Amino acid sequence: MKKLLSFLLLSVVVLALAACGSSEEEPATNASTDDGKTEETETTTLTVGASNGLHDLILEQAKPLLAEQGVDLVIEPYQDYVMPNQDLDSGELDANYFQHIPYLENEIAEKGYDFVNAGGIHIEPIGIYSQKYKSLDELPDGATIIISNSVTDQGRILSMLEVEGLIKLKDGIDKTAATLDDIVENPKNLVIDASSAPEMLVTYYEEGEGDAVVINSNFAIDASINPLEDSIAIEGSESPYVNVIAVRSEDKDNEAIKKLVDVLRTKEIQDFIIEEWGGAVVPVSE
Repeated sequence: MKKLLSFLLLSVVVLALAACGSSEEEPATNASTDDGKTEETETTTLTVGASNGLHDLILEQAKPLLAEQGVDLVIEPYQDYVMPNQDLDSGELDANYFQHIPYLENEIAEKGYDFVNAGGIHIEPIGIYSQKYKSLDELPDGATIIISNSVTDQGRILSMLEVEGLIKLKDGIDKTAATLDDIVENPKNLVIDASSAPEMLVTYYEEGEGDAVVINSNFAIDASINPLEDSIAIEGSESPYVNVIAVRSEDKDNEAIKKLVDVLRTKEIQDFIIEEWGGAVVPVSE
């Protein structure tokens, strides 16, 4: 009987010591504070869709900065302009970073997305490219200019062509929404071909289609085309077409989203944008 009691007592002591030992192990999420105590930190996962070759590269630079603030940034690259908004709407993404303000507004109006602009990050000036001519002045009478079939792109491109003196648009219209029907003067009788998907424009330029091709900078950069060096004309930095972080309205006050926008506007990220693309991509601060 004494042996049994001794064995039971020894078992209780062993179990008690084991319990004490396990309570001293700190979870991986614990962090030390200045007073020597530990506190549990939380990590928020943020999944952001981005255009491949530009927006995703900017987000990669922001990733370690966000990690310091407890945000684990997951980047989903896209090759098109349709799926990022569909996936944001369905909840597969927490935010996306690929579109400018007029495109976002048009998507909301046409498709009923309940999205908001969480903050502008940069501008990608569009450029006009040609394998045949070195300046717009060299374009002959009746020259063909191939442009995007995107409605939101067309207003922007036509506004640029007007600034360059190639066409004149109707007075009093919203030029961000201008269409080919709004051209009232075309002194060179330019043929403006607006039948091509934006992602095909680089191919047409490389194959020498038309006399000139208008290409968005993200597609040009992705194809190793330098907008500043290779274009025969480029949009000015005063463009209203700011690329933004888009989120569902319900997430407009999400702290992780706010941290993302703040980090993307830091000097470190803005300097990276300027150095990486040499002015072909222009950061904005608000």
